[in-house]
Parts: sequence; structure tokens; C-alpha cells
Amino acid sequence: MLQLDFIQPNWPAPANVKSLQTTRVGGISVGPYSSLNLGAHVGDNHVFVEHNRQLLAPYLPSSPVWINQVHGIGVINAASSSSLQDADASYSRLANIVCATMTADCLPVLLCDTKGTVVAAVHAGWRGLCDGVIEAAVNEMGVPASEVLVWLGPAIGPQTFEVGDDVRTQFVAVDPHASLAFKPHSDKWLCDIYLLAKQRLQSIGVSQIYGATINIEFCTYSEVNRFYSFRRDNVTGRMASLIWLEST
Repeated sequence: MLQLDFIQPNWPAPANVKSLQTTRVGGISVGPYSSLNLGAHVGDNHVFVEHNRQLLAPYLPSSPVWINQVHGIGVINAASSSSLQDADASYSRLANIVCATMTADCLPVLLCDTKGTVVAAVHAGWRGLCDGVIEAAVNEMGVPASEVLVWLGPAIGPQTFEVGDDVRTQFVAVDPHASLAFKPHSDKWLCDIYLLAKQRLQSIGVSQIYGATINIEFCTYSEVNRFYSFRRDNVTGRMASLIWLEST
């Protein structure tokens, strides 16, 4: 078994806000799911997935509230919801409730407020991002946008995320400035999902954005040994982005 390789989000969150980003390293899954696959819906051996999830237990106050991600804009209250509800974001104002999102190219977004009273986790694939899943999560947090802190986690990078005209057209129809996130690439476009997320956040007054800011820190597609990538491999595992409020 490999040593666990977690990413600790680098952002000025309050002391009682805890967060964790997994990679593909450190579990027991094999083949295309090697090795710390946390997704129970991707065809991996369920015994392996459960073992991998148990490897997280010492680092978390409770089992994560996993959601059934559908590339929409649904947001649930993790503190009052059971796992596997259809949604693409969750939030909590109660301590020791772990909000979670799973990704393998889509953008994971972790949020909290400056007072440490609420946290949220968002699964932002291009469809959900275009339709407003981040805005929906911020709205459910119920705090002023100026008090929201955001960490953008590992996603497919702007040099590898190739999309068609249909994707660009949908984003530009919502916000003409989204055109800045698309560069011509043969008969398609290279898409910067990080920039699109930042534009959406800034449009609602959220300016404290960390993780991928000026320089893109991660690329799930390119970093084969560290990240899962659905676009690269099709059959693959899932990583988790986790956030919770610690008891004080």
C-alpha cells in the first residue's frame, strides 16, 4: 500500500474550518482505479472502495455526506440529509458534518465564511458551472458574498480541456466575458474552467479566491500519477474534496 498523498488547501480559512483534498495515491484499488479510489459508482470493487474510504476515517470527524452528482445545480444541507441524494453541492452550519464532492477532471470548489460559521463543497463540471451551481451554493450559505472564502481544487487544466462550440456558446450567452476563458484550438476550443469559476464568483461579489488563482496549480489530465482523469482514461476512480467545521 502506498503512503497517502493528501493536498492541504492553502487558504486563510478560520481555524475551525478544516479541509482536505485526496489524490489517487495511497489506497488498495487496482487497474484503472489504482489506488485511492473513493467512488462507489465507477465500477470498482466495492470492498476496495470501502477500505479506501476507511483510510480517510482517522482524518475526519465523521463519515462524509456523499452526494449523487448529476451535473446540476442542486444544493443540500449536509447536516439534515442522508448520503446519495441527487445534488452537486452541500453545505453545513453544524460542527463535524463533512461536506464532500468527488471529481476526476471537474472542478471541486470548497467554500467557507470568514467567521467560520458555514462551509460548502461544490462539484463544478462545465454544465453545472454554466447553469450556476456555485452561485446556488453561495446563496444557500446565507452570508454576505464579501465574507466568502473559496478554494479551487484539482481539475483539468486550460491547456488540455478541449470543448466544442456548444460549450463556449452556452457560457458566452450567460456572460460575454466568458469568451476570455476560451482559446481557439483547431476546430475546437481550449477551456479554462478555473477562469470561468472565478468570473462567476466575482460576478456575485466573491473576491477571496485561492487555490488556482494566477497560476494553475493542478491539471488532473496531465498529472497521471497523482490524479484521476475521466477525460484521459474514461474508466477511472474519483478523488474527494472535503470540508467541515471543527467543534470549538
